Amino acid sequence: MRITVSGLPGSGTTSLSRYLSEHHGFSMISAGEVFRQLAKEHNMELAAFGRLAEEDPAFDKMIDARQKEIAAERDNILVEGRLSGWMIEDADLKIWLYAPIGCRVKRIAFRDQITDEKTAEDLTLEREKCEAGRYQSYYSIDISDLSIYHLILNSEHWDVEGLGAIVDTAISHIRPPRKTS
Repeated sequence: MRITVSGLPGSGTTSLSRYLSEHHGFSMISAGEVFRQLAKEHNMELAAFGRLAEEDPAFDKMIDARQKEIAAERDNILVEGRLSGWMIEDADLKIWLYAPIGCRVKRIAFRDQITDEKTAEDLTLEREKCEAGRYQSYYSIDISDLSIYHLILNSEHWDVEGLGAIVDTAISHIRPPRKTS
């Protein structure tokens, strides 16, 4: 089984992905964690690193290609990232997590230890705009087009266990692909 979990920054994709990986024994690939690690290795804030990636597509394309390659080689894998639903075309379940900007900013400020929520919001919105431009430019992907997803959940309404329970139910009801003769 191949599952993708996507959503905007602070929507809870990493938390849900970890839950699903632990509860179902999936291997997990996280584009966001790879991107954050690269920013840290370059001693840069995420927004600044995003601008660098905007100038040099090699960063994004390397992460995206690696996710696609690993997912194609394995079963029982969960791929988490903004574009994973687009990149893993044959995924059995594609999930998009949504949360309003205010909710996401609170989570991001806590996670990234930003004391001023206005700064966290400005950085988040700048990052989202930068990423949306890159995705459109590199792949002609409109990140706001949710038509490819099987399940869209508002993560403001449920904690990770609640979201996990919903997705657990969806996983248990996925029909195996039909055999062709």
